[in-house]
Amino acid sequence: MIHAKDPLWTRSFVMLMVGNLFVFMSFQMLIPTLPPYIKSIGASGFEIGLVTTLFSLGAVLSRPFIGFMLEYKERKPLVLGGAAMLLAITIIYPLSSVVLIFLLFRFVHGLVWGWSTTVNGTAAVDVVPKSRLGEGMGYYGLSITIGMIIAPSLGIYLYQVTTFTNLIITSGILGLIAVLLLAVVRYQTPKVVKETKKENLTFSYRDSLIEKSSWFPAFITIVITFGYGTIVTFIVIFGDERGIDHIFLFYLFNAILASLSRPIAGKWFDQKGPKGLVLICIAVTFIGMWVLSYAHSDVMISIAGVLFGIGFGSLIPTLQSWTLSLTPEHRRGVANGMFFSSIDLGIGLSGLVFGVLAQYIEIGILFQISSVFLLAAFFIAIFHGRKKKLVHQAAS
Repeated sequence: MIHAKDPLWTRSFVMLMVGNLFVFMSFQMLIPTLPPYIKSIGASGFEIGLVTTLFSLGAVLSRPFIGFMLEYKERKPLVLGGAAMLLAITIIYPLSSVVLIFLLFRFVHGLVWGWSTTVNGTAAVDVVPKSRLGEGMGYYGLSITIGMIIAPSLGIYLYQVTTFTNLIITSGILGLIAVLLLAVVRYQTPKVVKETKKENLTFSYRDSLIEKSSWFPAFITIVITFGYGTIVTFIVIFGDERGIDHIFLFYLFNAILASLSRPIAGKWFDQKGPKGLVLICIAVTFIGMWVLSYAHSDVMISIAGVLFGIGFGSLIPTLQSWTLSLTPEHRRGVANGMFFSSIDLGIGLSGLVFGVLAQYIEIGILFQISSVFLLAAFFIAIFHGRKKKLVHQAAS
C-alpha cells in the first residue's frame, strides 16, 4: 500500500536517477560500436566475443569488494569515485589501436563498471521508500534502460558518420555531465551502515559475491542475459549482414516502449509481486527474439524493438526489485552487486560461447538458439514457484 507520507520524487532521487542515466548513456553508446571497431583493426570472431567476456569478467571480479565496502562506507565518495574512473577509462580508448591493448582496456573498464553500477544502485535503494520499492526502482531502472537503448543508437550513428575518436569525445562529455550531477546528490547512508566499523567485519569473497536470501532472481537473471547477450554483441554486425540500414530503430522503439511500460510494471510489482510479471516479460522477450531473427527490413526491426521494450525493458528492473525485496537492509550492497554480476556473467559467457559459434553460424540463427535460454528461464521460474508452494503446503 502506498502512503502519502512516503514521497518518492525527492530531489536526491531525481538527481541520482538523471546522473545514472548519463553514466549509462556514456557507457552504452560504446557497446554496439566496440565489436565492429575491434573487427576493423583485425580481431577474429573469438576476439570479438572477448570484448564482452573480458569486460564482464572484470565487473564480476570487482563487485564483491564493492559490496563489502558498502556495508560500512558512506555512499557519496563511492558513487563519485566510480563515475570519475569510468570517465578516465573512456577517454583513453583511442590509444587502443592494437587488439591486445584494446582487450586489456576492456577488462579494466569492466572492473570500474562493476564498481559504479553496484554503488549507484545501492544509493538509489537507500533513497526510495520501502513501501514504494518496486515503483521507485522501476523508475530508477528507466535511467538504465533508456541509457541502454537510446545511447547505442547515438553510438551507431556517430560510428557510421564520423571517427572513433569523436565517438569517444561524445561519450566522455556525457560521462563528465554524470559526475557533475552525481556530485550534488544528497545521499542517505543507512544508520546500520554508518554504525558499522570495518574492523568489526571480516571480508569473504564468497559472502560478498552471493546474498543467499535472494539468490533465485539473480540466477534467473544469468539465464536470461545469457540468451540476450547475442544481441548486445552482434546486433550491429547482424544489421550489416542483412542489409538493414536503420538498425537504430530497434533501440529507438525499445526505448519508447520500455519507458511506457516500466511505471505499469513497477506498480504491478508493489501490488501483486514479481512472479506473474516475470513470466509475462520473459514470454514477450522470447517472441521478440524470434521476430528479430527473421528481420530483413526496418519494419521487422521496429516490431522486434517494441517487443523487447515491453518484455526485456520491464524484466530487468523487476528482477532487481525482486532481489532487493528479499534482502536485509545492510546487505543491499552485496545483493545489488550480485544482481549486476548476474547480468555481466550472463552476457559475458554469451559473448564467449556465441562468439565462437558466430564463425560457423549465421547470426539470425544464433538469435534463435539463444532464445532457448529465455524459454529455460520461463520454466525454471514456474517450477521454483510450484516447488515452494508444495513445501509450504507440506509444512502446514
